[in-house]
Amino acid sequence: MFEKIKNIFNIPELRRRILFTMALLVVYRIGGHLPTAGIDTQVLAEFFRAQRGTLFGMYDLFVGGNLSRATIFALGIMPYITSSIIMQLMGAVIPFLEKLQREGEQGRKKINQYTRYATVGLALVQSYGISLFLESLAPNGVPVVPNPGFGFKLITAITMTAGTIFVMWLGEQITERGIGNGISMIIFIGCLDAIPSDLLNTYTSLKGGAIGIIPLTLIGILMILVTASVVLMTQGARKIPVQYAKRVVGRKVYGGQSTYIPLGFNTAGVIPIIFAQSVLSFPMTLGTFIKGEWAQNLTAMFSPGAFLYNLIYGLMIIFFAYFYTAIVINPGDMADNMKKYGGFIPGIRPGSKTAEYIERILTRITLPGAVFYALIAVLPTILMRSAHIPFYFGGTTLLIIVGVALDTLQQIESHLLMRHYEGFIKKGKISGRSGRM
Repeated sequence: MFEKIKNIFNIPELRRRILFTMALLVVYRIGGHLPTAGIDTQVLAEFFRAQRGTLFGMYDLFVGGNLSRATIFALGIMPYITSSIIMQLMGAVIPFLEKLQREGEQGRKKINQYTRYATVGLALVQSYGISLFLESLAPNGVPVVPNPGFGFKLITAITMTAGTIFVMWLGEQITERGIGNGISMIIFIGCLDAIPSDLLNTYTSLKGGAIGIIPLTLIGILMILVTASVVLMTQGARKIPVQYAKRVVGRKVYGGQSTYIPLGFNTAGVIPIIFAQSVLSFPMTLGTFIKGEWAQNLTAMFSPGAFLYNLIYGLMIIFFAYFYTAIVINPGDMADNMKKYGGFIPGIRPGSKTAEYIERILTRITLPGAVFYALIAVLPTILMRSAHIPFYFGGTTLLIIVGVALDTLQQIESHLLMRHYEGFIKKGKISGRSGRM
C-alpha cells in the first residue's frame, strides 16, 4: 500500500491535481469559519443543538456545519445541487430542455449555464429567508441578531449568495484541474466535519463509563461490516450484454464486438434519501415554531427513531428510488440508440421488446437497492436509540463518503494504470457511481 501511495506522487500530473484539490478544500474549510456580520454565533449554536432531525439540522449536515455557524458559506453548495436536480427533473417534462439534453456537449454547456443562473436566484431567495429566520430567533430571550433591520438583511443576502457562487466555482475548478468531482468532494468534506467531535465524544463516554469497551468493539465490527456492504452495493451492477452487428462502410468494417450496459442497483444514489428527509423533516420544523399539544404530538410522532418515522421514511425512500430512476433512465431511448447503431440484446428483439426488457430488469434490481438504502438510512436512529452510541453513523453521510471515496479512487487508479503503474487492487478494478452524487 505504501508503494502504491508513493507511485501516486511519482506522477507529476496526478501529484499536481491532488495538491491542487487539497489546497482548494483548505480554502473551503477556512471560509467555513468566517461568520456573517451582525450575528451572535454562540446563541445561534445553542439553538442548533436542539435542531437535530429537523430540516435545519439536515441542511446543516450537508453544508458541513456552516449554517449553524452562520458563515459566509452557510448555504454551501446546496442551491447548486437543488438547481441541478430541478433542471434534471424539468428536462423530462419540458421539450426545450429535453432537446438540449440530447444535443451532446453543447446542450450540456447550455444546461449548465441555466443551472448557474438558477443557483444565483435560489441563493438570493434562500439567503434572504435565512436573514429573516435569524432575526426571529431569540433562544432563552437572547436575540441571535442584536441589530436587525434592512442593512443586516442586505449584507446577509449578498454575503451568502457570493459565498455560494464562490463554492460553486471551487467545485468546478476541482473537477477541471483537480481530482474527483468537485461538487461531491465539497459535500464529502462537509460530511467529515463531525468526525473529530464524534471521536472526542466516544472517548469521553468510554472514559466516563457510559459505554463499555466490549459494546464499543462490537459496534466497531458492525461499522466495518456495514461499510463493506455499502461498498458492495455501490459497485454492484447488472450487466446486460449487447452485441453489435458488423457494418461495412467503404473499405472498413465496423461493429461486430460485444459489450454490456451496466445498470446499478440504485441508479438514483442518495437522492431518494434526501427527498425523503426533506419531506419528513417538515413536520418537526413546523413543531419548532408552532406551540400547542397537537404540535408536540406531531413532533414526537415524526421524530427520528420513532416507529412511524422509520416506517414512513423507509417506504418513501423506496418510492423516490423508483420515481427518480424512471426520470433518469429512459429504456425507450436506450433501445432506440442501440437499434440506431446496430446493437441488440441477444435473444431480445430490437425496439419495443428491448425497452420492455430493460424496464423489467430496472424494476427488479431497483427494489433490493432501495430496500438496502432504506435500511442504511434508518440505521443511525436505531443505533443511537437502542445501542446509545455517542456518534452518528450511517445514513446519507456514510453513503456520500463511500461513494465519493470510490469515485476519487477510480480516477486515481485510472491515472496509475495509464502510466503502467499497478492499481489499488490486483484483480478487477474499482468502479464508482457513474457520475451520481
